[in-house]
Amino acid sequence: MADSTLPPLPPIRRIVTGHNEQAIAVVASDVMLGGEVMTGVPGGRGGAIWITTDSIPTRDNNSSDDGAKRVIDAPPNMNLVHPSGTNLRFTDIPPGAAAPMHRTSSVDYNILVTGELIHITEDGTEKHLKAGDIVIQKGTMHSWRNPSSSWARLVSVLIAAEPAVVNGQQQDPRVIF
Repeated sequence: MADSTLPPLPPIRRIVTGHNEQAIAVVASDVMLGGEVMTGVPGGRGGAIWITTDSIPTRDNNSSDDGAKRVIDAPPNMNLVHPSGTNLRFTDIPPGAAAPMHRTSSVDYNILVTGELIHITEDGTEKHLKAGDIVIQKGTMHSWRNPSSSWARLVSVLIAAEPAVVNGQQQDPRVIF
């Protein structure tokens, strides 16, 4: 019997390249990533595709570490982005579900790859997104809501950033449940 809690979206196939001992480019790994249950998004699933935690620019070019298994220990940023790194992740949002209003100290490139989402900013502005739409988040409070009867998949690149400063006030990371 199928697990009805799993999203009806396929797992992420992640192919990582690297170099062999002769400095020839090779495929280092080819794996399927299923994701984990997300807190804050009822029924949602998501996970890391690749994380760097050392610095920007990274020194991760020929590491044999599996970047998806790295742990981000940055509670102020909800463990979504390391203070000196990046996070390529996916988020599967079920029909009718919503993420809480939140902000991280990062610049995020969010690409909706399937489904529909409503992007909501702190002032109440709602933008209806369809597959292929891209939202750039610059340390602002926002939320996502799936208005449809189908699952939505968001792929995001989170890049560490200093907290936004508006009129001299630092906008620290936070989440509103």
